[in-house]
Amino acid sequence: MAKIDYPMTQAVRWLKSKKIAFEPHLYQYEDHGGTRVAAENLHVPEHAVIKTLVMEDEQRKPLIVLMHGDCEVSTKQLARLLNVKRITPCDPAIANKHTGYIVGGISPFGTKATLPVYVEATIFELDTLYINGGKRGFLVAITPDDLRAALPVQEVSVAIEES
Repeated sequence: MAKIDYPMTQAVRWLKSKKIAFEPHLYQYEDHGGTRVAAENLHVPEHAVIKTLVMEDEQRKPLIVLMHGDCEVSTKQLARLLNVKRITPCDPAIANKHTGYIVGGISPFGTKATLPVYVEATIFELDTLYINGGKRGFLVAITPDDLRAALPVQEVSVAIEES
């Protein structure tokens, strides 16, 4: 198998520094294509492609939510679980400020600021998950156990299946 030439992003450097095994996957990024395009390009279920969403509470405290590509986040349920009034998506410029990544290329690994990470619990039922590697069109495949080892995460059940 030929070695894949992949970008040396902050996320990749961070994963290597933590000795977390990953498999790089490049694909043709499309604006507004989302996880559907990544899943189609990589021939994997969209459910296994994980979105990294940067959100904030009413006091503008940022947080990361990791969610299946074919699901949405119940922000009302998440707010209840976190005992805050509301959770909303961050403005892209604010997300960039907190993470150092641009929207479409946000990884939970190697972010500028250390943010709390909430993970949809059913993600840990997957054999392999495909998550952004810190650049648009670049995912890394890791195991759920490695995700748990890599980051201090809190499991939540806030998925809404897309209709």
